[in-house]
Amino acid sequence: MGVISAVFWGVVVLSVLVFVHEGGHFLAARACGMRVTEFFLGMPCRIRASRKSKKYGTEFGVTPILLGGYTRICGMEGSQDELLSECFAIVQREGHVLASDVAAELGVDLDRAYDLLATLCDWASIRPYYDPDKGESPNQGSFPEAFETLARDAHMLTEYDSGHDFSQDGSTTYAEPRPVTDPDAALADEKGHTYLGKGFLRRVLTLFAGPLVNVVVAFAIVTASLSIVGVTAAVNSNKLGGVESGSYAYKAGLRAGDRITAIGGTSTSDWNGVVRALDGVLGTRKDFTVTYERSGRSHTANVSVNGKKVKVFGIDAQSRQVRLPVWQSALAALQYGQAVAKFAVQLIIPQQTMKTLSSASSVVGISAAASQAAASGVNDLLLFVAMVSMSLGFMNLLPIPPLDGGKILIEVIQLIVRKPLSLRAQTIVSYVGLAFFAFIFVFALKNDITRLVLG
Repeated sequence: MGVISAVFWGVVVLSVLVFVHEGGHFLAARACGMRVTEFFLGMPCRIRASRKSKKYGTEFGVTPILLGGYTRICGMEGSQDELLSECFAIVQREGHVLASDVAAELGVDLDRAYDLLATLCDWASIRPYYDPDKGESPNQGSFPEAFETLARDAHMLTEYDSGHDFSQDGSTTYAEPRPVTDPDAALADEKGHTYLGKGFLRRVLTLFAGPLVNVVVAFAIVTASLSIVGVTAAVNSNKLGGVESGSYAYKAGLRAGDRITAIGGTSTSDWNGVVRALDGVLGTRKDFTVTYERSGRSHTANVSVNGKKVKVFGIDAQSRQVRLPVWQSALAALQYGQAVAKFAVQLIIPQQTMKTLSSASSVVGISAAASQAAASGVNDLLLFVAMVSMSLGFMNLLPIPPLDGGKILIEVIQLIVRKPLSLRAQTIVSYVGLAFFAFIFVFALKNDITRLVLG
């Protein structure tokens, strides 16, 4: 049952936070005028339950692989082929066309024709046509033989574009020819609705929005928790709030509710005095006495340590819930965020990487901790969600592809050199980044196994 609980809560926490992360990308992309074709809870899968938005054209849904979520923003993949405009013009002219016919008209091989058509599909400029009579299905792993036009209004806007109105005169439906007079201008207009066609600031904002939402959600949860539920604070009293079973204090006869008046001959009137007096006797390896009051009567207990150095006596102070003012809660959330950001940065500083990794956890440790937090109550679970969300946000901002921070780094480099980095260069850097995070995962998994299995 413990394993089932860990798996359940691990999946719930990680799925929700990745979904929130992708929601940030979705909202920013839409705000920046980019086409977004899919927004799903769960990883890509042929089995899905979804509904298409009439307002955005986006397909919203869920898949059975609840290990995160994803957003398909148009123009983040595909080739930059000089024949794209001609290919687009052919599909628009015909309405419905075979990939082999496109290849023949352009004078290219079938693979290149499919690359061109795939790029236009990624831009949501055309769509694949799956012919059931040929056994084709959207669930197949490859493109079909044919492609067709999208529904467009009088201004050539598709269902994925803001402001589209298919009730206008001159609107066309799917697979209906819609010839373009200037292929290059038409393609430039199509590109303008994609990630690739936006300026530097809009692309960076779209990339930054995912981690930002994670950090903001964590900040809001911590602030609300500290202000509404509060924090447990020790009461400065010599009255015990608890005694740990089996401890030296328990064996000496101390119980919760007792009031300690002296330790080793040193009077104690509050909790600070109790702590100071214990510090003076625990490291001496000598036996000592504890005087306490119970039900109005004074008692003296002998604590025998048998020459050992005692680190923990086994008593707890009384505590109470203290609700912090909103500004103090916000400050505490900000300080926590700074600590998480520092931890993330230390991962990529060679001199500190291994030391930082020694306290890292993988998805296994996160799942186990999520289960424990859920068992402790709603507030503890929400605080745990905030912790993971904050970590997810700052980790994604590390300048390592394929993380969002790595993609932002590539955008900055392209801005400086004033030309796109080659797909080959981006692929190599991404593989290096993946190798680094594979190393982190293996190391963190080893930490979890050591803590959870070996103790």
